[in-house]
Amino acid sequence: MRTFWAPGRVNLIGEYTDLVGGLVLPVALDLGIRIECEAAERTSLVSDAVSDDSGWQRYVTAVEEELAELGRPPVGIEGALRSNLPIGAGLSSSAALEIAVATALCAVADFHVEPLELARAAQRAEHRAVGVPSGIMDQAASLLGRADNALLLDTGTLEYEYVPLPSHLAIVVVESGVSRQLESSAYAERRRELEDGHAARVRHVETENERVREVAAILREPGRPRLDELGRIFAEGHMSLRADFEVTIPELDALVVHATHAGALAARMTGGGFGGSIVALVDRERLDGFEQRLLEEYRRHFDHGGAVHVCAASDGAREL
Repeated sequence: MRTFWAPGRVNLIGEYTDLVGGLVLPVALDLGIRIECEAAERTSLVSDAVSDDSGWQRYVTAVEEELAELGRPPVGIEGALRSNLPIGAGLSSSAALEIAVATALCAVADFHVEPLELARAAQRAEHRAVGVPSGIMDQAASLLGRADNALLLDTGTLEYEYVPLPSHLAIVVVESGVSRQLESSAYAERRRELEDGHAARVRHVETENERVREVAAILREPGRPRLDELGRIFAEGHMSLRADFEVTIPELDALVVHATHAGALAARMTGGGFGGSIVALVDRERLDGFEQRLLEEYRRHFDHGGAVHVCAASDGAREL
């Protein structure tokens, strides 16, 4: 029996820019999907973490079909899938599943694919499975992640570099309690609006690309003297997502405010919006009490959600 693992991701900054070849700054997480399997004549996976009613098997089938088109030999996998990655929280559970399956299928068939080519195949598999015209960020982050680093990726050229993260800052993901499904959201509509030159949508992408550059520059600076500026940049990014791109919801807006009041250095919506989560950067010395303060404020107004995950930047997909 062999074991494979692929992480989910949280995007620090650079939302929706990958739809038009822009810049993103995701982090692969220490939450992900694990597959224990062996080679078989046909692929058969079971899961005690995700119900079959969720349709996750269609992603497996789509990945297998995409790899077959690349020339992969017809060897299946049989085994079990386990996950500690929240579903519908905007942490790319579908991409983690695609990459975990692709990594396992390639390994058992002794079939080598370059990481970015594999990411593109997994991206096409998502399009095939659910018809959502998503960008390549999620699959690339799951494959290329590096512990203690964010991934600065140009989704137009696919050039990338690693940007070290401050060791004293924790990455905190807070779920809104509103599950997000891209295929039932206005995701495809936003892409069409960008392609049609919708002024507000284009303004968001242009300003968001600048925010990615600014955050990466701050994180690269020796000693990082301008870390406090991250709060302003994240706030501007969230406001742009709310006003120009119109993908936030009241729960996400509230969580950003409450996270800041509870002591976060920076906070913003992360992922595709219409539900999901926020990401906050919190000094580790201020983590004690952060969750309680945030949830007390949030639950004065909403009776759902608020699950808090203190995460770390992880290496990308691999065989364990």
